Amino acid sequence: MIDHNSKTTLFRNCDWLVAWDENAASHVYLRGADLAIRGDTIVHVGPDFPGVADEEIDASRMMLMPGFVDVHSHPGHEPGWKGMLEELGSPRLGQSSLYEFMPVFNIGPQYSRPSLRVAVSELLKSGVTTICDLGTPRESWAGDYAETGIRAVLWGMFRSGPWKTTDGHSVQYDLDEARGDRLLREAITIADAASKHPSGRITGYFGPSQIDTCTEGQIRDALDAARERNQPIQIHAAQSIVEFQEIIRRTGCTPIEWLEKIGALGPDTIIGHCIFLNDHPWIHLPQASDFERLRDSGAMVAHCPVVFARRGIALNTLSRYMKAGIRCGIGTDSFPHNMLDELRMACYAGRIVAGSFTASSTTDAFMAATAIGADMIRRPDLGRLAPGCQADFSVVDMTNPYMQPDYEPIRSLVYSANDRAIKDVYVAGQQVVRDGVVTTFEIGEDIEMLRKGQAEAIAAAPERDWAGRRLDQLSPRVFPMRER
Repeated sequence: MIDHNSKTTLFRNCDWLVAWDENAASHVYLRGADLAIRGDTIVHVGPDFPGVADEEIDASRMMLMPGFVDVHSHPGHEPGWKGMLEELGSPRLGQSSLYEFMPVFNIGPQYSRPSLRVAVSELLKSGVTTICDLGTPRESWAGDYAETGIRAVLWGMFRSGPWKTTDGHSVQYDLDEARGDRLLREAITIADAASKHPSGRITGYFGPSQIDTCTEGQIRDALDAARERNQPIQIHAAQSIVEFQEIIRRTGCTPIEWLEKIGALGPDTIIGHCIFLNDHPWIHLPQASDFERLRDSGAMVAHCPVVFARRGIALNTLSRYMKAGIRCGIGTDSFPHNMLDELRMACYAGRIVAGSFTASSTTDAFMAATAIGADMIRRPDLGRLAPGCQADFSVVDMTNPYMQPDYEPIRSLVYSANDRAIKDVYVAGQQVVRDGVVTTFEIGEDIEMLRKGQAEAIAAAPERDWAGRRLDQLSPRVFPMRER
């Protein structure tokens, strides 16, 4: 609802404006148009705003575009991994880093707040206005996000227990069904409380963490509880060869087949990653039909290209999924939390996998990061610039040399300028980035805390690693350290 007593801000004569065309269900470019916001709501998109503005901004050298919706992220620990995990995978565990290395490198829960603040700073500066944080629920979660100014979906994850490897070539699971049931109840309680946060920018969701760490009953119970709240669940599935083979070993089904069998493959389910279908180039299982099942089910996919590209893994392919009608959003499941990096990688990786420059288009990537991602989390008032939508948007500096010449500004942003051209960012009508600097909080102390957390993880590495290796043995530096 528009508050008519709120301040009206007008961006006059935008050089470029990425507006939403409801009839076409697509973004369109406008030149020389105006955008007006009143309070937290967009009230005008188009030529010649007829009203009176309290503040008028000359946008003649700016591009205004909708804020990005990050549908899948783990900011509570990933920034602590910088420098350690970029070139690391397990050669005998499908090149994944999930099973052998992430348990070794994890920083402690006491570093969750500084970690997410560093990640949110990166996200805001790359144009993200909504983050979906898939993490361990905690009482302080909503407050930690509220103070940053970003819009957040706190997606409380639960599972029956962790995985581990004791030999580097096989994976074991330490699952306790009663523990998983208890954590599901706790996730629901914290999610419901988060949705009542007075900021109005926080929503609580919940979901089973991974398909191989939760029981059928837990997945179904989470889905039922989410449906009662008109929410989707999100679950990691088809994210590794190890998991693909494990689910076949347990059930005789591929991960997609099993989700369908238990009634969890449908329009209320977002699948995190969903890379390893039976027809993926790394899998040879012609007896299954995962892609067709996924297409026909209405289930959605959270695509996070950078973290997998580092290990030589890629979705097959973004545009293939989207042309089939499979709704895909984009996430930042790695450091740095830069949405523009993810868009560029989604396009490049898809084209390499398919051997075709048409396999992953900028149009599909941008739509996935805006309107489609917003629809996936049931927020059609986000990810688009149209009257009545939330005033979540970014201002791109068209005078930045990387944005010129300006025949196609979104391509220039994605492939050339990146976050260097993001000048200002607004969430719910409040400016959170000004001239490329986050205005709502500072991260100097948070970075120092992350340095401490990483140092502790480095010191503890031999105790956590199955082979007792030091961090510099697990992840050697680019060049050796020279002794004096």
